[in-house]
Amino acid sequence: MAETRQNNMIAAFVGLLLLEFVCVFLPGSNVLAAEASQDDWGAPKVRVLQEKGGWSIEGTKNRVKLSSSDLQMTVRTPGRTWLMRPSLTGDLVVEDSGSRLSLRLADAGKKEISPYRTGFKTGLRIVLGDFAHEDKKLDLQISLTVCLESEREELVCEVIAAEKDSTVMECFWPGGVADGSFDYTVAPFMQGMLLPKDWAKKVWLYNTVCYGRGLYMPWWGHQQGGSAMLVLIETPEDAGCRFDHPAGGPTKMELRWIHSLGRLAYPRRVRLCFFDEGNYVTMAKRYRRHVLETGHFVSLKEKIARNPLVGKLIGSPVIHTSILYHIQPESSYYHKEDPAKNHQYVTFDKRAEQLRGLAQKGIKRAYVHLDGWGFRGYDNLHPDLLPPCLEAGGWEGMKSFAETCEQLGYVFAIHDQYRDYYLDAKSYDQRHTILDRSGNRSHGNTWYGGNQSILCSRLALGHVKKNYLSLLSHGVKVRGAYLDVFAVVPPDECYNPEHPATRADCLKYRGVCLDFIRANGGVVSSEEPADWAIPHLDLVHHGPYALVPNPGKGPAMGIPVPLFNLVYHDALLLPWSLGKGAWGIPENDLGYLHGLANAGMPYLSLNPGEEELVRIRTMCALHERVGLLEMTNHEFLDKARRKQRTTFANGTTVTIDLNGGTFEISPILSGLQ
Repeated sequence: MAETRQNNMIAAFVGLLLLEFVCVFLPGSNVLAAEASQDDWGAPKVRVLQEKGGWSIEGTKNRVKLSSSDLQMTVRTPGRTWLMRPSLTGDLVVEDSGSRLSLRLADAGKKEISPYRTGFKTGLRIVLGDFAHEDKKLDLQISLTVCLESEREELVCEVIAAEKDSTVMECFWPGGVADGSFDYTVAPFMQGMLLPKDWAKKVWLYNTVCYGRGLYMPWWGHQQGGSAMLVLIETPEDAGCRFDHPAGGPTKMELRWIHSLGRLAYPRRVRLCFFDEGNYVTMAKRYRRHVLETGHFVSLKEKIARNPLVGKLIGSPVIHTSILYHIQPESSYYHKEDPAKNHQYVTFDKRAEQLRGLAQKGIKRAYVHLDGWGFRGYDNLHPDLLPPCLEAGGWEGMKSFAETCEQLGYVFAIHDQYRDYYLDAKSYDQRHTILDRSGNRSHGNTWYGGNQSILCSRLALGHVKKNYLSLLSHGVKVRGAYLDVFAVVPPDECYNPEHPATRADCLKYRGVCLDFIRANGGVVSSEEPADWAIPHLDLVHHGPYALVPNPGKGPAMGIPVPLFNLVYHDALLLPWSLGKGAWGIPENDLGYLHGLANAGMPYLSLNPGEEELVRIRTMCALHERVGLLEMTNHEFLDKARRKQRTTFANGTTVTIDLNGGTFEISPILSGLQ
C-alpha cells in the first residue's frame, strides 16, 4: 500500500510538471501570451502623428503640436495651453568666412521632419540644411529633437550642429513663451525675482549668461493663473537667455545657446516642465529634484562630514574685517582730493584686540573673514600678495592674529583672488592672460590695485597652492579661504594658444582651486552662490536681491522671492546684512527681516550695540535650529506682498512684515522672544 501511494504521488507530480510545460510552451497558450507580451516595457505612452501643416506628439497627459512652416510649438496640458514663439530672423547666428550672419531656422532650404524614439522619450527629429545668405549656400546642418520624456511627459528639446566652414555663434531655440500665455516670469536673478508681465518699470538682468548675477541657477519659468512652466537648461556652461522688459512690459525671455570657442561644438539640451497647479515654489522644487538626481546637490551635512570645521559655523555670525586698504593712482576709486584716504591700515594686533572684545560681549564663536592682509593690501598685486602687510605686523602679526582666533574658537579665513591679474604683480607676464576671439587682452583699472588683466583659469591653481601653503608653512593658522569672484563672474573663455580654455574648462579649473582649500582643511568660500560651485563651496558672502540700478542700493527689481534658498538652503551657508537698504536689500526693507525669513547667518560688526547683539543672537539661534534643513515653502500673506512666511523641514515657520518691521518665529526660540 505504501509503495502504491508513493507511485501515485510521483505520477501526480510528473503530471503537474507536464501541465506547466504545456501551459508555458505550447502555441496558443494564454500563459505564454501573458508572459511574452511586453506592451508595458517602460517606454512613454506617446504617439507621433503627421497632420495638415505639421505634426503632433500625443502623450497621456500632454500634447505638443509643431508647425512645419515656422517651427512654432503649442503645448496643451490637461489644464492649460502654452504657446511658444515661432522661428524668427536672428534665431540662428552663423559665422562664415569671417562674417557674422543673422538667419532664421525655419528658412532652411532643406527641412526633414520624422518620428524619433529612443525607448525613454518619443517625439520628432527635425533636420535643417541648405541654409543660404544672399544666394551663398552655407556648409551647415542643424538637427533638432522635440520629445516627451518619461511618465512626467516633460518636453525635452535638443539641438546639434554639424559645422564645417560655417559655424554657429548663437542659437535661440526653442522659442520663448508667447505674450498671451503667461502672467508672471520667474527668474533666479540673484536670490530670485517674480516679475509681473505688466510691471510698470523697466527691468534688466545684470548679465544674461548662466552662473552670473542674472542667472545664479540655469533655469527660469512662467506662471499663468494657477499653472506654471519651467525652462530647465541641462547643458548650461555655454547658455543663457535673451531678456527684455520695457516699462509696462511685456516680458520677453528666451533661451540662448552660445558658441564654445567659436563652434556650437556639442549637443545642447533643455527640459520644459509643465504644472497645471504650481508657482515659483513648484519650479524651485522641480529644479531641486534635478540637482539631487544628477548628484550636483551636496548638502551641508555632507560637507561637514568632509570637514567638521564647517559644523562650527552653524549658528555663528560672520565678522568681515580688514587690515590695509591701499588705492593706486590708476584706480577709479583713487581719492585725488584727499590722498590720505588712499592708504589706511589697522594692525593685526588691533584687530585681534577687537575680536577679544567681541568675545567679552558673549560672542562665543564666529567666522572671521580678513581682507587686505597682503603686502599692499586689499585687491592689490594678485596673485603675488605675500608677504603679509609689513606695516600691520608682517608674518608675526598675522600669526598672532590667527592664534587669537584659534583661542577664541573663531574660524579664521582669508580673502584671496585668482582672476584679476595685476600688471605690477611680481609674476605678471602678458602671455598668461586670457585672449578673446580677436586676440585682444582684457584691461581694466577699476579696483584698488589699478591696472589689471585677467589670468587664465588654467594657471590659477598653481598660485593658490603657492600662497596658501606658504601661509601654513609660516605657522599662520588659516582655516579657510575666500576665492573672490569665482562664484559670481560667469566662466571665461580663453583663445590664447598656449592655454586655451572653454567655459566648461574654466569652471573645472576654478573648482579644483576651491577643492584644494578643502583638501587642506579649510572652509571654502567665494563671493556669491553661482550654481556650478555648490558642490565645492561651504559659504558665500552675498546672495540677496537684485536692485535698481545695481545691488549696492535702490528699490527691488520686480518682486523678491527666495528661489535660491528654496533649492539650496541646506547646501550652502549664506550670511545677510542687517541694516535697512543694505547691500542687496531693497531700500525700504530691513535686512534683518530678510535674513530671518531666509534663516541665514548674520553679519556682525566689530563694535556692536545691544540692539545689534539681540538681533545677532536671534538669527544665530534660528540658524542653529534650521541651518541644516530644507526651506520647504515661501508664501505671500497679503496683496501688497509685504507680509511673507517661510517654512522649513522641521515645521519651523518665520513670518515677517516688511512694512511693520515685525516678525514671528514658530515655535518660539526659547529665551529670545
